[in-house]
Amino acid sequence: MGSVDLPHFKRMLLEKRGELSSALCEAQSRVPAAGGLEGDLIEQANANEEAELQVRLHQTDGRLLRAIEEALARMRQGTYGVCVVCKQPISKARLEAVPWTHVCRECKERQAA
Repeated sequence: MGSVDLPHFKRMLLEKRGELSSALCEAQSRVPAAGGLEGDLIEQANANEEAELQVRLHQTDGRLLRAIEEALARMRQGTYGVCVVCKQPISKARLEAVPWTHVCRECKERQAA
């Protein structure tokens, strides 16, 4: 990874981390309580479903936040942009699309198969 590209990707990662941190703090304050006894059965079911959805979104955001932190750590270690599986450079296009990735497209496709 060229030294010219690292600041660009670091900025992308830091911006996304900031967005996720804000979203996680906001989501924690507005997760509806599940299983309440208020309202009819349909309202209770809707509240439960909304609470479950918020929990799943929170978990997904948490995983993404960890992936971003790991990418920033790889930058500090000097291994950012190198596939952890095949040790080949990850394409710039893939890093533009998914800057927190740790595998190249080919290895990701093999993992999915």
